[in-house]
Amino acid sequence: MKPKYKRVLLKLSGESLSGPSKHGIDFDTVLSICKPIKECIDMGVQVGIVVGGGNFWRGRSSGKMDRTRADHMGMLATVINALGVADALEQYGVDVRVQTAISMQEVAEPYIRNRAVRHLQKGRVVVFGCGTGNPFFSTDTAAALRAAEVDADIILKATMVDGVYDSDPKVNKNAKKYDTLNFIDVLNKDLKVMDSTAASLCKDNNIPLLVFSILKPQNIVDAIIGKPIGTIVC
Repeated sequence: MKPKYKRVLLKLSGESLSGPSKHGIDFDTVLSICKPIKECIDMGVQVGIVVGGGNFWRGRSSGKMDRTRADHMGMLATVINALGVADALEQYGVDVRVQTAISMQEVAEPYIRNRAVRHLQKGRVVVFGCGTGNPFFSTDTAAALRAAEVDADIILKATMVDGVYDSDPKVNKNAKKYDTLNFIDVLNKDLKVMDSTAASLCKDNNIPLLVFSILKPQNIVDAIIGKPIGTIVC
């Protein structure tokens, strides 16, 4: 199989790592997600990964807590997920580096753009933790930022649904799925693809986005080789 993309940024939600329990990490689920990532590496694709932390903590849903502190807690949650993904990849023989936007040198490298690019060039997967390192920014925005910084060809957003719909398909059985969209539509129609900051960053830097379901992990390989899955936003 010949890959369509040379360097990709894969966005994994925390929810996708929690498996049937819907909370915490289900390591069998993490292994099933990392297996196709190993296939992509074997094809010569350079892979960066941004992980969310919603399986442990969601800062925006923290009620009466100070938003900055709640977001810092969410950043720490992403590090737990990043280390779990790194461990699963290493079990498949993949060379991995975890980089965090908040310094914690005992468990991960600090995020340094040039070092991250060098790791990718050497065939290592780089897992980015702590989002952007700043409160009030989502991990979707972190994915857009890292993709721009490392010059990724595309962002692959692995979600719990098989694309972008005009309304919530879990609520509306007649929801319409889009095959293609542009970021202007995403912003104007307030489609819940990613937050507006992330969408604007992708639009301004001409970074395409492919949204697909992670419930079938092999979709990661299908996305890399250019099969028509999910919804492409460009």
